Amino acid sequence: MAIIINKDIFTIQTKNSTYQMKVDNNGVLLHAYYGEKTDNTDKSLLSYQADRGFSGNPYSIGKSDRTYSLDSLPQEYSAFGVGDYRITALRVQNADGSQAAEWNYVGHHIEKGKYAIPGLPAVYAEKEEAQTLVIQLKDADTGLEAALYYGVLEDLDIITRAVKITNQGKSNVTLQKAASLQLDWEYGDFELISFYGRHSMEMNMQREKIHHGVQSIGSVRGISSHQYNPFVVLCEKDAKETTGSCYGFSLMYSGEFLIEVEKDQIDRTRLLCGIHSDNFQWTLQAKESLWLPEVIMTYSQNGIAPMSQNMHKVIREHVCRGIWKKKRRPILINNWEATYFKFTGDMLINIAKEAANLGIELFVMDDGWFGKREDDNTGLGDWTPNEKKLGCTLKELSQKIISQGIQFGIWIEPEGISEDSDLYRAHPEWVVKIPNRKPCLSRNQLVLDFSRKDVQDYMIQTISNTIKESSATYIKWDFNRAICNKFSNFLTADKQGEFSHRYVLGLYRVLEQLTSDFPEVLLEGCCGGGGRFDAGMLYYTPQIWGSDNTDAIERLSIQYGASFGYPISAMGSHVSAVPNHQTGRITPLSTRACMAMAGTFGYELDIATLTAEQKQEIKRQIAVFKKYYPLIQFGDYYRISSPLEGNCTIWEFVDPEGKEALVSAIYHHVQANSVPIRAKVYGLKDNAMYQLSLQEYEEKQPEKLPYGFHSKELISGATLRQMGFVVPSPVNGFQAWQIYIQEKRV
Repeated sequence: MAIIINKDIFTIQTKNSTYQMKVDNNGVLLHAYYGEKTDNTDKSLLSYQADRGFSGNPYSIGKSDRTYSLDSLPQEYSAFGVGDYRITALRVQNADGSQAAEWNYVGHHIEKGKYAIPGLPAVYAEKEEAQTLVIQLKDADTGLEAALYYGVLEDLDIITRAVKITNQGKSNVTLQKAASLQLDWEYGDFELISFYGRHSMEMNMQREKIHHGVQSIGSVRGISSHQYNPFVVLCEKDAKETTGSCYGFSLMYSGEFLIEVEKDQIDRTRLLCGIHSDNFQWTLQAKESLWLPEVIMTYSQNGIAPMSQNMHKVIREHVCRGIWKKKRRPILINNWEATYFKFTGDMLINIAKEAANLGIELFVMDDGWFGKREDDNTGLGDWTPNEKKLGCTLKELSQKIISQGIQFGIWIEPEGISEDSDLYRAHPEWVVKIPNRKPCLSRNQLVLDFSRKDVQDYMIQTISNTIKESSATYIKWDFNRAICNKFSNFLTADKQGEFSHRYVLGLYRVLEQLTSDFPEVLLEGCCGGGGRFDAGMLYYTPQIWGSDNTDAIERLSIQYGASFGYPISAMGSHVSAVPNHQTGRITPLSTRACMAMAGTFGYELDIATLTAEQKQEIKRQIAVFKKYYPLIQFGDYYRISSPLEGNCTIWEFVDPEGKEALVSAIYHHVQANSVPIRAKVYGLKDNAMYQLSLQEYEEKQPEKLPYGFHSKELISGATLRQMGFVVPSPVNGFQAWQIYIQEKRV
C-alpha cells in the first residue's frame, strides 16, 4: 500500500521515497519526514524542542510547557497570526478584521485513484495507478477548513499536493495568501536551484546556498513569466547529476506565482509554493470553497538526473493528454523568420511545396494573415482573414497548401487586442483597463479580459470557426505581453483582488473546451517564447515554444535549464536561418538540427533559398530524427556536461532498458590545441557490450571517421559509465556530433 495510517501517523510510500506526517497531542499536524525510502516508524521522535525566547506558546499549553511553540514546530500547513513568525502558508482576514487562523486536525480519508481539481489542471491517473490521502484541518473559532490533498503515484516516485479551503462559518473570510504546498525540514544544509531569465533568454539555471532569511522567486506579470519559472529544486550542497539527495517542485499554474524558502533561527528550512499573494485576495462567503493549484513533487537520493526523469515521466504520461501524448508530433516549418509580416498567399504556398518535397509534414502560417495586420501595431483581435493579402479565402489557401502533401497549421494570439481594431471599437469593456486611467501599452497592444465568461465564449467560437474553416491540425497559441492595469469591468470593487486568478481560470476554460472539441488538433503553447512554460499549460498544450531566440548556441542554455523540470517532448525547437536573426551568429546546418532535435524539431527559415546540398542535408536530418524519435522523446535524459562551463555541451537520451543511447555534443567554444573532452554515459547495463557509431560520418564519409571510431571493438557499459569516451574534436566552429550507442550480443 502506498498510504499507511497507524493511529495518528500518516506515511506515504513511493517506489524510492517515504513521506510522513503526524498529529501531535495538541491536534497540530506536523511534518515528520520526506526523503530516502525507509520504514513506517515514527520519525517525529527526532524532532527537538526547547524554550526559545520570543517564540510564544499556545494558551492552553504554554503555562505547562514553554518548549512547545508553533514558531519552531515543523508543520504541514501553517497559518499567519497565531505565533508562527516564519513565512506561512495561509493568511486570512476575518469578519472582525483580525488576521488569524489556527489549524487543528479533524479527520482524514483515503480515496482510490487520483483526485481531480475543478477548473484547474492536475496530474491524472487510472484508479489502479494512484491513491489519494485527504487530511482535514479546521480553525475552531471561524469554521474555516483546509482539506490537504496528497496524490500518490507510487511507481513514478511522485506525490502531488493541493489544498481546498472552505468557509464553514457564518461570516465572510477573505484569503490574503493561500499556498498550495508547505514543506518543513528539521535539518539539512541545502541549496536552491531556480531558473531566471528574460524574453529571448529564458531558463537560466542558478544555484545558491539557502541562507538565513527569506529567498523567493515569483511573478506578478499575470503569466508565469520569462523572468522566473514555477519549478525549483532543493538539494544537498554536494548533489550532482547522479549523486546526492534532491527534491523537485513544479507548480501546475500558468499565472502569478510565489515560491519562498526560509532558513529560520534554529536552522530549519521551510518551502512554500502557490499563487502570488501580492495580487491575490479572495473572499469566501459561508459554505464557499476555493481550490488552490497543484504542486508536483518528487525526491531522488541518487542525484538530480533521476529527479528530472521523474518529472519528465509524470508530465509526459500523466499531465499531457489526448492523442498527442504519445503520438509522434509532425515535423513542421513556420514561415515567421522567412517572411515576418511581408508575405502573400503564393509565397506561403511555395514554402509549403518546397517543404513537402523534403519530407516536412506540417506548414504553419504565422502572424499577419488577419485583419489589417501589416505590423504589430494594429489588427490584433480581428480574426477575419485578409483575403486581399492572401489572394483567396482562408479555406482556399489551406486547401492549396494541403494539396502539396503537407498539413496546415495556424498562429493565433487570442488574449491580445489592438486599440486599432474592430473588436476594440465594438467592445472596449472587454479590455483589461482601469477606468479613467491611461493604460500601459506593450507592443502597442492591450489584453482581453479572460476573467469574463462572455469573452471566453467569444474566443471559443472564434477559434473554433478558424479551425473549421482552415482544416488546421495545429494551432500555435501565442501571448506577447505581460498584464498590468489589472481591473475587470465585470467584477465589483471588492472582487478586484480575484482578477488575476480568475483570468487564469478563464484561460483554462477556453483551452479545455477547445481541446475537447478538437482532440485531433495539436496545440503548441507560446508566450513570446517561454513566458508561460509551465506544467499547467502542458495539461492543455503538450508542447510549448521554448524561446523566441532560435540561435542554436543560445538555445543550449535555454533548453539545458528547461530540461531540469520539463521533458524534451514539451520543448518547441526549430532549425532557423543564418546569420541568426537574434544574434547574427552563423552556425552549421547540422549543429542547428542537433539542437532542434533536443526538442519537438522543426524549421523556421526560407527553405526556397537553400542550396541543393542544404536541401539534401535537411532530408538526412528528418530521417535521423524519425529514426531516433522514440529514444529522443521517451528515453531517460542525462545532462553530461553544462553549457555554463567548459567548451562542449553534451546530453544523452538512453533507452529505459539500457539497450541503446544517443549522445549529442555541441562545441560552444573552440580552442586551438584543445584538451580532450570525455563523455561518461549513464543508464546502460554494466555487463552488456556496446558499439559506438558517429552519425555525421557513418552515412556521408566513412573513410573520415575521427580517431577512436574506426575500431569495431565493443565497449562495456561499465567502461562507458566509469571512463566514458572521448568526444571527437571539432572540425569547424560550433561543431555538433551525434553518437549512437547500441547493445551488441557477444
